[in-house]
Amino acid sequence: MKLKIDEISFSYGAVDVLANVTFSVRRGEFVGIVGPNGSGKSTLLRTISNILKPRGGAVLLDGRKVSTMKNRDLAREMALVSQDTQADFEFTVGEFVLMGRYPYIQRFHKESAEDYRVARDAMEATGIIDLVERPITELSGGERQRAFIARALAQDPQILLLDEPTSHLDINHQVEVFDLLKRLKTEKGITILVVLHDLNLASQYCDSLLMLHKGSIFSCGAPYEVLTLDNIKTVYGVDVLVTKDEFTKRPRITLIPGEERKATRSQKRARIHLVAGGGAGIEVLRLLSLYKYPTVVGVLNIRDADQEEALSLGMDVIEERPFSPISEETHLRNIEAMNEAKAIILASIPFGHGNLKNIEAVEYGINKGIPVIIIEEHPIDERDYTEGTASEYYERLKEKGAIVVSEPQKVLEVLDEISSGRSSMPWT
Repeated sequence: MKLKIDEISFSYGAVDVLANVTFSVRRGEFVGIVGPNGSGKSTLLRTISNILKPRGGAVLLDGRKVSTMKNRDLAREMALVSQDTQADFEFTVGEFVLMGRYPYIQRFHKESAEDYRVARDAMEATGIIDLVERPITELSGGERQRAFIARALAQDPQILLLDEPTSHLDINHQVEVFDLLKRLKTEKGITILVVLHDLNLASQYCDSLLMLHKGSIFSCGAPYEVLTLDNIKTVYGVDVLVTKDEFTKRPRITLIPGEERKATRSQKRARIHLVAGGGAGIEVLRLLSLYKYPTVVGVLNIRDADQEEALSLGMDVIEERPFSPISEETHLRNIEAMNEAKAIILASIPFGHGNLKNIEAVEYGINKGIPVIIIEEHPIDERDYTEGTASEYYERLKEKGAIVVSEPQKVLEVLDEISSGRSSMPWT
């Protein structure tokens, strides 16, 4: 069943809340609706469910306007789990979930065996069948939320609408609820639209995102297309760090505390050259981005984990072809870029003959008087696959005054020392 929102506008009195919102949702798609408070997220969801009547435009199910459908017919196609849903009466969980069968029960008729079967299936799908005789008022937050979802599922809908379903839940229950929604989408083909404040939950679970700003669609598409530094800055008015999750490869949002933002804005950061590769530079890349250090990274092979991370952070990268050794031409470009750096950082990377020119370039830099910081998370002899050549370069760097730290976080302290003149190496 295809859902289409066509030029929807809505107002509360003289206050415009939605303005010409248009988008479509495919069957079985998991869509997140994000945006700051007051952007129109909940209003959009309530308009889609026909609780609110739009000032203009229409909501269409397979081409049919929901505004023309009878409530019972619409309830068989679409279910809403509201943010402000209450359950203050002492119904058992079984009785509460069975209420979702109201669109199928004729007036003055009792629930049928089929109604009980569907309600039981909904409780099994949500993992609360063992709570069937418990009063709903005695449930934990996560259990109660699953009961609300089970009641919606008992409607046997094609489309499930949820407004902030995890807003009052701890992180464990949040994961439970979203794992459940993902499973329902996969196993039952249910189309899901969910309003979310948590951008990381939206990124990790949703197929696509709709970002609202002042009642209009600001951006829509895959999470990596919507959750960008510029979009979040414009819509939410905050600086964040957007990185790629190491496991899911989806965007991950890190807030920068206000005092840190003030500090990074008030300081002019020196340009850094980072030598990394194979994922060894990801943490220091994020730190340099977080603290606003202009950074060039190289040489990295295209599709290397550090290359992808650096690009996602908007950094310049000296690139080599995938799985290829560093060519002389690329090596010279790397050295040229190092000449502009105020410090060089060497991540704890393995060295083979293909990337040996990287440590050669670092030695060139230290010979030119550029401070060098070595991150030594693992001894060089465990990372040297060049029959000792890389180790020789490494020891010479130390002899020439390279500063060695044990972890990426320590790099920031050294950079502060160098820039303030407390380091023995010149800040050139």
